[in-house]
Amino acid sequence: MTSGELQLKIKSYDPAANLELVDNAYRFSAEMHDGQKRMSGEDYFTHPVAVAGILADMKLDVPSIVTGLLHDTVEDTLTTSDEISSRFGAEIAALVDGVTKISALESYEREDIQAESLRKMFLASARDIRVLLVKLADRYHNLTTLHHLPEDRRRRIAQETLDLYVPLAHRAGIHWLKNQYEELAFKALDESAHDELREKLEIHKVEREGYIGEIIGLLDKRLREAGIDGEIDGRLKSTYSIFCKMKEQGLQHADIYDVVAFRIIVGAERDCYDTLGVVHMYWRPVPGRFRDYVALPKANMYQSLHTTVIGPYGERMEVQVRTHVMHHVAELGIAAHWKYKARANGEQESLGRFVWLNQLLEWQEHVEDPREFLHNLKEDLFTDEVYVFTPNGETKSFQKGATVVDFAYRIHSDLGGHCAGARVNGKLVPVRYVLQQGDTVEIISTDDQTPSRDWLRFVVTPRARQRIAAWLKHEERTRAVAIGRKILERDLSVYQLDLARLHREGRMAELLREFKKPDEEALLEAIGYGRLTPNRILQHVVEPGKLANTPDKGRRRFGRLFDLISRQRNKTGVTVMGSEETVVRFGKCCLPLPGETISGLLTKGHGVTVHAESCGRMSGADPFRRVDVAWEKGARAARAVKIRVVSRDRPGVLAAMSQAIASAGVNINRASVRSSKDGTATNVFELTLETLEDLNHVIRNLKRIPGVKNADRMRS
Repeated sequence: MTSGELQLKIKSYDPAANLELVDNAYRFSAEMHDGQKRMSGEDYFTHPVAVAGILADMKLDVPSIVTGLLHDTVEDTLTTSDEISSRFGAEIAALVDGVTKISALESYEREDIQAESLRKMFLASARDIRVLLVKLADRYHNLTTLHHLPEDRRRRIAQETLDLYVPLAHRAGIHWLKNQYEELAFKALDESAHDELREKLEIHKVEREGYIGEIIGLLDKRLREAGIDGEIDGRLKSTYSIFCKMKEQGLQHADIYDVVAFRIIVGAERDCYDTLGVVHMYWRPVPGRFRDYVALPKANMYQSLHTTVIGPYGERMEVQVRTHVMHHVAELGIAAHWKYKARANGEQESLGRFVWLNQLLEWQEHVEDPREFLHNLKEDLFTDEVYVFTPNGETKSFQKGATVVDFAYRIHSDLGGHCAGARVNGKLVPVRYVLQQGDTVEIISTDDQTPSRDWLRFVVTPRARQRIAAWLKHEERTRAVAIGRKILERDLSVYQLDLARLHREGRMAELLREFKKPDEEALLEAIGYGRLTPNRILQHVVEPGKLANTPDKGRRRFGRLFDLISRQRNKTGVTVMGSEETVVRFGKCCLPLPGETISGLLTKGHGVTVHAESCGRMSGADPFRRVDVAWEKGARAARAVKIRVVSRDRPGVLAAMSQAIASAGVNINRASVRSSKDGTATNVFELTLETLEDLNHVIRNLKRIPGVKNADRMRS
């Protein structure tokens, strides 16, 4: 695309646009990228021009399109942010900086760099949503040229797109972009499955087109009879959505019936409900499949009525009803809705429509680990939403599975910490109650109620988890300080010493320097947690001769513990980093297998307890109690492991699963099967396994069985 062609595209929807700025950016980007090539062999400059063209197709403003032209200059050329600012202004420089990845540092791993770059991009997007729009356009063009990359990079980028950019496009409400991401990523990850499904769909294309035409004719007739003027469109669902349904339900292509969707676009909101009435009058609706996103819009501003009905020939069909304005927003999302108003200081300010983005970021400042940030981000992006109401009618959106405690912490941290229950729709419910669509929630709080560690087992929002964990950490630290004080005071008293005397004589300051502690509380905390023994303190404050002639009460008190050390260390197969004298045991909640990523927790009176890193106990654990642990080479440990397999309920599947387990060289200790009315069966097998590889081998065998939908390990 030439500069002139790009300018004509912009002028078609914004006649007053500063096209000179666009031309300057076009020429500058071409100069900076001169001589650079893409993996396809094309000039690199074709990429920023394509991104700018996509942004113009989305009808964005000149600063956004200029950012598209310049978005790789700071990252991939010698251009600096200051140079962008001096040439194109502070606004565009800020946008370019928001899209630019964090420079790779040698000490950082790739996943850490990715997480920090995403964090930076989200923070910039919260200030200016155009950063996100440029990033989405950038990813789209990169996907269209993915076939030129090596397979490992191609698969990694495609999977990252499904994990992050598909839900991002969905949250941003840009429907066409979400569909393109899914199709391109699906083809890159499994080209044979993609092409095979496309071929099968093509076989029935003429038949489907005839069916769609027939339904459109029927709908048009019914609407005209009801006096409703509407545009009707019928389409085949995307290849990727059909593939996902086949995989989730364990079905073949021939078993999928609701592959056709219809959209009716009407003039006014009132017509939406009248149209829905017409559809339900002639075709029986499927229970539980109606959604009213007109009265309760999604967080991404999407509005539409959704219903599924039993259409002609007994085939299910999905029908969406919306107005022209709703349709425009549904296709372009925030790109259709974003507007900016100039402040007095010349900065740009969003109209605050993008609540979901702020909700994603409200917890980021408390997450220091980049990988934890990335994990939470993926988890939060993928969750379905539940809309509930406050007593005064204000709407709040939560991820599916949220409880009244999550609701309370959303309102205020103090209210969350003192939550004792709630009235939901006028009825008293406990703190564990899971919010349902349309609930009206009133929190009940009491002064004597405080957060419980048990709450971490059922809350789902990052805000609630972090507030609870912070409170528990503070309480546990307070207890550790008190225990450390009691132990040290008792041992000091043997030598007619106390903490006050150590302060008076200046020896406390010496101890803090020696043990690298910022204050007395930190020193006492280390003693309370068992990281520092009182005997080491005594060695610095008691004369050597007196200490040698006095029984070590600390050693005697923990004598049985130390006697067990040599025997325990040889049996566990786990090494505690930086410690030679530590008793090791395994958390009964997760019983990690050798090969799993593990972490240790200092436990008062019990040494180090080893948990799987994915264990729920670790999410709210005090970071000061964490210790690094690692499996010894060749470690093996017999564990009773439960595996849950969800499958189709049909003859032969159970026998095939038993054979798959036996072929992995594993015996079944016990098994249970529970059938459901929806034609699925939940099978639970208890096996004795010795390593993570044994577990993965069994699960791989099970997932290969036709009719098996999912197989995973159950944690007690």
